[in-house]
Amino acid sequence: MPRRLPSLNAVRAFEAAARHESFTRAADELCVTQGAVSHQVKALEAELGLKLFNRERQRLAITEAGRDYLNVVRDAFDRIAIGTERLLQRQNSGVLTVSTSPDFAAKWLVHRLGRFAEAYPEIELRVSATLHHVDFAREDIDLAVRHGEGHWPGLHVTRLCSEELFPVCSPRLATDARPLNVPADLLGFPLLHLDDRTVWATWLEAAGVGDAGAMHGPVMNRASMVIDAAVDGQGVTLARTTLAAWDLINGRLIRPLALALPLAKSYWIVCPKASASLPKIVTFRDGLLAEAADDAQRIAALEP
Repeated sequence: MPRRLPSLNAVRAFEAAARHESFTRAADELCVTQGAVSHQVKALEAELGLKLFNRERQRLAITEAGRDYLNVVRDAFDRIAIGTERLLQRQNSGVLTVSTSPDFAAKWLVHRLGRFAEAYPEIELRVSATLHHVDFAREDIDLAVRHGEGHWPGLHVTRLCSEELFPVCSPRLATDARPLNVPADLLGFPLLHLDDRTVWATWLEAAGVGDAGAMHGPVMNRASMVIDAAVDGQGVTLARTTLAAWDLINGRLIRPLALALPLAKSYWIVCPKASASLPKIVTFRDGLLAEAADDAQRIAALEP
């Protein structure tokens, strides 16, 4: 059954007038005219079939029926106010669920969660690592970090960083007896490949190593795997800036050669447009951007 409700504007005018015992002061509070408040109250009385006020000389006196109704209205308004405050608090705090790829979660995000949790203890972070792009309309996800060119119609999109592709290896490997000073020297080391061997062929050609011949080394299907293998000293791999950042900054990887290829795709922070300005979304997005900017400065200082 549909609720039978009077005009909420009229109820609001009645509550203010009853509280102030004055149409004039109620009008000042509601930023309307005294006549508008009087009209709303009269319409409410007509709808209810009850007299809510006695208009006495220079004063407004609430009737017994009006006083009973005021108790009901105040209770309802108090409940609405409390519910509204709780809703706003949830927007500023509470659970924030973030979706991203397993590679980004493992090699970049997880290393920074501790600092965010310490700075914003009121936000409970939940990270969902998945290979598919989440459907915000159907899944309980607040924000995602995606890799691509930034074209996701209907979503609020912010670039996290720009990316390059360059060789990385363990410092131990670079101090090997074999030289690693120019691009051609790479052919004397095991090369670690992501998905196939074409990316290394492209980089070597750009570096002027035209005839690389048959390239050996394991092929893996996750970027985090090839980076971890490089950290372990198993060979040299090509890494994207973001995924290699933590290991470069902390000295587990180095860039033995300067050439870096710019990449069209990069990481983006995405969320529904309707929730883009929610405080907890803004706080987390700003935190990610600050971390990425700090990475960029520190990695620039490490360039060979």
